[in-house]
Amino acid sequence: MKREAKSLVMVCNMSSLPTAALLKLPAFSLKTEADTARLAAAYAAQLGAGDVMLLSGGLAAGKTSFVRAFAAALGMSEGVSSPTYTLVNLYPTSTVPLLHMDAYRLENVAEFYDLGLEDELETRISMIEWGGKLAAEFDEVFELDLQMTNQSGARLATVSARGPRAQATLPAILERFRRATP
Repeated sequence: MKREAKSLVMVCNMSSLPTAALLKLPAFSLKTEADTARLAAAYAAQLGAGDVMLLSGGLAAGKTSFVRAFAAALGMSEGVSSPTYTLVNLYPTSTVPLLHMDAYRLENVAEFYDLGLEDELETRISMIEWGGKLAAEFDEVFELDLQMTNQSGARLATVSARGPRAQATLPAILERFRRATP
């Protein structure tokens, strides 16, 4: 189910990058939950139906917290819970519906396809925790890796994008985050 870009809006000139290339930017610190919420809001302002974001990081690295802040930025008032046992949670928001998936317990890619999520992936923003297992299944994808640091509550964030639209949009997301940082 390789997914193609739904549109190409060039925010900056990255047309020389091959489509399959991964644009990976230097890691930066999220010192507080408020920093994580600002990053989530920056993504929420730019992503739309059909966009996929893969989240990685160890246990308690903040993946679900990021999705919770992302959903709040989309105007969702109900709580977001980890889909570790349900595998997939579908949420309405006041803007674009949200698919929140946890791929941790998937044994292989075939189990992902058995879930029959093709229509949902097209009509929602998809946030997939432990998404590295499924990275090869998407031509167009945003990625966020969160790692705990030695500082209390701080996380090290690494962002990347694959596909022309995602690569073109990532700088605008980071600029929005930078402007929102106090």
